[in-house]
Amino acid sequence: MSIIKNFIIIIFVATFISQVNAEEVKKMGTHKDWETYVINSDTGKVCFAQSKPVLQSPKANPREARLFISFRPGEKITNEISVTGGYEFNNKNTVTATSGKNIYKFDLIQEGFAWMSDQDNKLEKKMIKTMKRGSRIMITGYTQNGSSTIDHYSLLGFTKAYNATIANCS
Repeated sequence: MSIIKNFIIIIFVATFISQVNAEEVKKMGTHKDWETYVINSDTGKVCFAQSKPVLQSPKANPREARLFISFRPGEKITNEISVTGGYEFNNKNTVTATSGKNIYKFDLIQEGFAWMSDQDNKLEKKMIKTMKRGSRIMITGYTQNGSSTIDHYSLLGFTKAYNATIANCS
């Protein structure tokens, strides 16, 4: 689990980039609704693309939700999709991503983040393909008290951000 904890720390830093030294996290570009970043860590480069929701429900509680795709070549990790709702997810419910008729489950939940426990990346590669073809993706999560949240992400610029992220880590 130490890899997950390291990733959580890296993402936390990236989420609050305005408070971080520019040498640690470098914004590489903006591609419509997606941004790309590079972090130089002890284990090598970490490259990721992220997006913020264009619509959140419930509206009454704005959250720091994000959708990420990450590459960590030093750890041989590619195409890793993760999400945070801006709160601690409920472990009793599955976080899901829906685009059209495609539904993907994030079944590994820890410290406010969710991942797919997909060792060979088949599901993540399938979701990436869906994201390249789609225009929106909806993430549904559940708070500790069981209330659902829904975050809608635009996929405009995703393909360019994805390709730029791969290039940044090459």
